[in-house]
Amino acid sequence: MMITAVKSLADRLASSPRRLWAVAFAILFALSASWSLSTPIGGSPDEHAHLVRAAAVARGQVEGREVMVPHVVGGIEGRFAETGVELPRIYQDLKDVNTCYVFKSEKSASCAPTLKETPGTTLVTTAAGRYHPAYYFAVGWPSLLVHGEAAFYLMRLMSALICSALVASAVVSAAEWRRRSFTLLGVTTATTPMALFTFGVVNPSGPEIAAGILVWSAGLPMLMSPDPHLLNRRLARLGVGALVLISIRPLGLIWFAGALFFGLLLARKGALAGVLGRKATWLWGALAVVAAGAALLWSSGHPDNSVIDTPSDLTPLTAARKTFDNGLLYMKQMVGYFGWLDAEPPAATLLVWCGVVIALMLFALCYARLRDTLAIVGVLVGIVVIPIAAQAMQARQLGMIWQGRYLLPFAVGLPIMAAAICHERLPWGGFAWRRLLVLSGFSLSVVNAAAFLWALRRNAVGVDGPLLISPAHWSPPGGWAVWLVLYSVASLTMGLFMAVSDNRERAVPQSSGVSGNEGPQGLARLAGAQLEA
Repeated sequence: MMITAVKSLADRLASSPRRLWAVAFAILFALSASWSLSTPIGGSPDEHAHLVRAAAVARGQVEGREVMVPHVVGGIEGRFAETGVELPRIYQDLKDVNTCYVFKSEKSASCAPTLKETPGTTLVTTAAGRYHPAYYFAVGWPSLLVHGEAAFYLMRLMSALICSALVASAVVSAAEWRRRSFTLLGVTTATTPMALFTFGVVNPSGPEIAAGILVWSAGLPMLMSPDPHLLNRRLARLGVGALVLISIRPLGLIWFAGALFFGLLLARKGALAGVLGRKATWLWGALAVVAAGAALLWSSGHPDNSVIDTPSDLTPLTAARKTFDNGLLYMKQMVGYFGWLDAEPPAATLLVWCGVVIALMLFALCYARLRDTLAIVGVLVGIVVIPIAAQAMQARQLGMIWQGRYLLPFAVGLPIMAAAICHERLPWGGFAWRRLLVLSGFSLSVVNAAAFLWALRRNAVGVDGPLLISPAHWSPPGGWAVWLVLYSVASLTMGLFMAVSDNRERAVPQSSGVSGNEGPQGLARLAGAQLEA
């Protein structure tokens, strides 16, 4: 009875894109905001640099003078080219607030000093001064309204809001397929705990990943399951995702080009002509070209002049081999590796998440056509090869700096694409698909909440502390229990909604394509299915 009621509610929500977007946004914002408020200030990678950059851009300091700062990264010494800006003194204190516990996972964040607002301004340097200013302006303006730690939390919440809005639009796109549970599972799987973590902190990786999810989710149905009535909406979502993805950093052009290429590879016959025939396509295309030109112009005008004393034996070939050997580590980091890569989730999170992705991929390959197979294999090859190529080219200048989250804007396409192929190709009779979807959604929800608990424990009592976090040495605003409950409820709601969203009464043909030998009866069946949808 309860499942029936929830299914009825899910169907009513899915019937209205605005209601569905609002509910998806609320769930996603609850998840990402929980990370915002339960992560210590300075407890995420390079966040101090991004907070400084955001506050500076909000104050009109888009540019700044170059300052060479000595650093040791990964055991490699060097002088990093940073940007100097004038900010309140608390931003200078922010740089060292995490020194006592970062990379020391057995220590809680309780040793961190309290950040206090003091009068006056000072010169503060940031390693993010070369990055495109658009994201930083979007999240930095709250620092003009409030001061102290409250400003840092508000900037995090602004980033969580932007990312949640982008992924909520991806959820709406996924729900527009006729059997939406599979495609919603693809989006849910793409939104890994690591993605949600980056949504909740000030880091351009967050909107980059969220935009990647939106680009894949909006682009694939436009080409694989075309509907003239939905085309303009899908184009708008794809355009927004592309503008955000391209404007974050130059790699966004590669991520967008990859999604576009594989989407065209899977396109149904005649779908591309329908897309190109719309004026909206050319408008969004022109905006994307302008955004790409502006991003490349900004990047070329702000080169990295850092000088790194890389070891003489770190050749491109050596870097490529090390990157290949680190493949499993990068996969773990894409699922969840929190803090400054010093807080692992439980093994169950990695196993379940990777298991669902592999299951989707294998089901898709079982019924895939040639182009489907080429697309899946192509994305897999890209996930392996792109980090190797990037590290080989950058090793002499920057050292071994690659992290799994850097690849997520592209890698999210694997579960989303596999789910779309399953939707289009799998026969719906003779297998307990509903049970599989329910189990997948429930399992992902549980291990997502477990990952959040593990990260909380690392910050509150250290990784060797009690699982029940009692007594807590460090507590986030409001207490750790509040955010754990909120995150768990939101995670379970998201999984339950995905699992019960299908409408079993809809007529779903064996294949959504119309082949030339189906004849009038096949066309009539397809027309009837479209009317019922």
